[in-house]
Amino acid sequence: MRLTIVGCGDAFGSGGRSNTCFWVEAGEATVALDFGATALVELKRRGLSPDSLDAIVLSHLHGDHFGGVPFLLLDCQFDSRRERPLTIIGPVGTAERIKAAQEVFFPGTSTIPWRFPLHVVDLPCGRLHEFGGIEIETREVIHPSGAPATGVRVRQGGKLLGYSGDTSWTDALFGLAQGCDLFVCDCLDREDMHAPHLDLPTLIAHRVRFRAGRVMLTHMSDAMLDRLDHAEAEGFLIAHDGLVVDI
Repeated sequence: MRLTIVGCGDAFGSGGRSNTCFWVEAGEATVALDFGATALVELKRRGLSPDSLDAIVLSHLHGDHFGGVPFLLLDCQFDSRRERPLTIIGPVGTAERIKAAQEVFFPGTSTIPWRFPLHVVDLPCGRLHEFGGIEIETREVIHPSGAPATGVRVRQGGKLLGYSGDTSWTDALFGLAQGCDLFVCDCLDREDMHAPHLDLPTLIAHRVRFRAGRVMLTHMSDAMLDRLDHAEAEGFLIAHDGLVVDI
């Protein structure tokens, strides 16, 4: 399994980083974990073909995590003229929210007869979903977004990738991280933080109980980016756009 970080920034583009999108090559399947508003541009900038995607797995339905989907669908329809199936997997409410976003950005496009098979799966939390030789499981976390917010576990063969999504502290993170070869974890860590996110002191306090091989911090504010030396000294890996990690 190989992870390429297409974007790991917060909603504000702190540090010039792009919205969240993780490109995961897992056996014969290529999957994007989240597809934020900037994802399509970043894929093309990095020479990653959107047409190579077999599926997108959405952790939650905020624009910096799923806002690029309407643009991708139009790219598939009119630019790449995709014929391969595309599957989008997200929390319950995903199909409805994607259609709503399409109508906001490009009125009338939610009723287009797609030239490629498009499948949208509203996946209940805790239910195992198999796709293309990989196993996908989500668990609910705490991040109000108009639909369940989830962390995601992706297993292929003997490798396991975990992702917290966006969340404030919840003991559900222990189950999401346990046994993962790599656990990618939200760490916005703003002093004026009102939104439900994680911070570095909390993660330091709980790191040993994650029982994950490696823990990587993502979705960081400018304040957090100024303290990366501290995080690295505590044993955390640091995400950055363009980073490639073999799992």
